[in-house]
Amino acid sequence: MNDELTCVVISDTHGMYRQIEVPDADVFIHAGDITKSGKLEELNDFNAWLTDLPHRYRIVIAGNHDRVFESNPIQARAAMTNAVYLEDEEVTICGIKFYGSPWQPWFLNWAFNLQRGAEIQQKWDRIPDDTDVLITHGPAYRHLDENLEGKHVGCNDLLSAVQRVKPQFHVCGHIHEGYGRESDGITTFINASSCTRRYIPSNAPMLFVVKILNLQV
Repeated sequence: MNDELTCVVISDTHGMYRQIEVPDADVFIHAGDITKSGKLEELNDFNAWLTDLPHRYRIVIAGNHDRVFESNPIQARAAMTNAVYLEDEEVTICGIKFYGSPWQPWFLNWAFNLQRGAEIQQKWDRIPDDTDVLITHGPAYRHLDENLEGKHVGCNDLLSAVQRVKPQFHVCGHIHEGYGRESDGITTFINASSCTRRYIPSNAPMLFVVKILNLQV
């Protein structure tokens, strides 16, 4: 068995996923803001699009635009027949543990908003210490979170959780202008926002390779 797992991640497609050429990999990840307005019919269309992807494994989390996952969670989950949906949950693939969570610090009147501090910290405390790939919609503080006004708007409580867990990768989206990749020497941070600040889906999908430290036979 290979000792690595190839992954590709996109985020913030806002209904324009068909305009994105997604390269092949073992695992496909969407880090939220799948839809434009969070309607169930949009989610059904996205699920149909997933059938055309070649990836053996597919993981999806919600973002602040994906209201249906918050307002109608039973139907939204039922619609995701072609991917694993994670909401404060984990899935293990070939020994690699992926954990997904949609929350972000309060942002206008969108979905999955929580106040900074104790309220959102309760969500991050649920992230297991043995997580290999952490998927959140929003970025950690000072990691690919700078907006056009030059402000770092990521979550400091999430950063503390990343420093505790030390995942190989932390992937996110939400802040479109934060698109990119960086490392603190322990964790590689990836903001995979597909859309630019002007909602043009021109940012390329992000590829990364996860090392399988404990091979499963």
